[in-house]
Amino acid sequence: MNRLPWWMGGILMSGLLLMTFSVFGADRPIGASTYVPYFAGLIFDLDPEKYTYLKEINKAGAWEGVMLFGSLFGGFITSIFLTKTFRFSLIPTGWKVYKNNSILSRLFWSFVSGFVMIIGARLAGGCTSGHFMSGMSQMAISAIIFGAVVMITLVITGKLFYNTKGK
Repeated sequence: MNRLPWWMGGILMSGLLLMTFSVFGADRPIGASTYVPYFAGLIFDLDPEKYTYLKEINKAGAWEGVMLFGSLFGGFITSIFLTKTFRFSLIPTGWKVYKNNSILSRLFWSFVSGFVMIIGARLAGGCTSGHFMSGMSQMAISAIIFGAVVMITLVITGKLFYNTKGK
């Protein structure tokens, strides 16, 4: 499998951060969770004047949708042409090995975990991309604490999910 070198990822991430923080780019920190309520406001035709939070995020939400679509499209193009690793699967290999073969189970738990994750992002005042990439690049104490909690949670979740004692 072809992979980009780790240093290439660092250079590309630095370029992305410079672009988003600069006045020529978005002129704000990078993040993604603000787009969910912004998009909901568009879908349900909610009046930003009536909902204070929608008025507050109006400028941010517009460019985040473009960034999210670009991330999806860029990942798709990279996996097809650069790394040649693209494959479509409703049930990833790890899920089959450690959980079950049920598509319904996988879709259900994906929805539940995504819902919990977006609630957590709103409670934390931003998403993981905002805290990790923007916050840590600025050495924000809140982002460092957030990162430590995420890493500890990842280890615990990994131990629970990849329980191989019975295998």
